[in-house]
Amino acid sequence: MKLSKIISYFFHPINFSIIGALLYFLYIPKYIFKPIEHTILIVLFCGTYIFPVFLLYLMKKFGMIESFHMKTVEERKFPTLLFISISFFMGYWLLKTTVVNLLALFYLGYGLFMMISYVFLYLNRKISLHMAAIGGLIGFLMYFSYHFKINIISIFIMLFILSGIIATARIKLNAHNLNEIFWGYSLGIITQLFIYFTYIIIYKI
Repeated sequence: MKLSKIISYFFHPINFSIIGALLYFLYIPKYIFKPIEHTILIVLFCGTYIFPVFLLYLMKKFGMIESFHMKTVEERKFPTLLFISISFFMGYWLLKTTVVNLLALFYLGYGLFMMISYVFLYLNRKISLHMAAIGGLIGFLMYFSYHFKINIISIFIMLFILSGIIATARIKLNAHNLNEIFWGYSLGIITQLFIYFTYIIIYKI
């Protein structure tokens, strides 16, 4: 049980957005001016990690949520709206830079998933955000590797193994059932691929 909690905290959904950005800059086969890269990473880290963690801390302190994992449907509603806003704002900002369009799609994909997640909440159902986060990262790396024609099979293997570990941890903690795990993981991947193929159809890339 203790190990499952450690895994859930270490691989919290908030962490995956910055992990995706780091992998993007690590594997992108074209040169990006370093000061631009560093600026983007700093803004993303502050906007998608520091700011949300601070707000979640305040919500926990004032009793709006019991834990950072937000186990109940009601606890998830406001934070979900927050993450929708952050994801779309970051995606729009990255698109405006015109140098990291695929990374922008990653955040827009997360925003789309969070919107779907919000609909589930109003149906009094929840889906696994942990699995959606790692599923979204996998979906992003699928079109990233396809777009740039790069082989990152070792990364995929590690992420699929990690997916199983996270899913097991969430089930052992009774945070989710198999159905919620499945829908979170599937929608995380699907929303990323939907955003990418919509983008290439619109812009005829």
